[in-house]
Amino acid sequence: MPADHVAGVVLAAGASTRFGRNKLLIEIDGETLLHRAVRRAGEAGLDPVLVVVGHEAERAMAEIADLPCRAVHNPDFAQGQNSSVRAGIAAVPADAAAAVIILADMPFVTAEMIAALVDRFRATGAPLVISEYEGVHAPPTLYSRTLFAELAAVEGERCGKHVVKQHRFEAERVAWPAAALADVDVPADVERVMPPAVTV
Repeated sequence: MPADHVAGVVLAAGASTRFGRNKLLIEIDGETLLHRAVRRAGEAGLDPVLVVVGHEAERAMAEIADLPCRAVHNPDFAQGQNSSVRAGIAAVPADAAAAVIILADMPFVTAEMIAALVDRFRATGAPLVISEYEGVHAPPTLYSRTLFAELAAVEGERCGKHVVKQHRFEAERVAWPAAALADVDVPADVERVMPPAVTV
């Protein structure tokens, strides 16, 4: 394993309260959101791929049992995404140079996008590599090990955004089209991210 290997932290612990059921287990194009996110993290070369689970943890782990990944249980998942970031970062192996935080409900984030963040990190050594969707910053985001303590120390919600704000002048940015920013929060979002039907 190279000295600059990068881990993946897929956040998949939330209760999907706005959706009404576990949104990560809905299928898009024949694959659940969770399976797609974890598969792409592995295809991007992230190692290890850590999947932070909480709500319906057993169902989530069964869904990704065929993939090379490791589940990290977050008993405090009801406290919000910040608790999952902390749990995931705490589980990153000591020999990993960085970690990419990935949200499992963003179906248009590809393995190529994730790998591009890692490539930029290796090329520049920047402590932070941000995905930028036509002016909007959103995951996936790469944090070098030098920022792990800050991620763990920030209280309240949005610890990742806080660290990004603190280090924005040191950050590298990788640009993506705004359409790739789509996520699934409520049932109406499912139709929006479904592939178009083929007519003959």
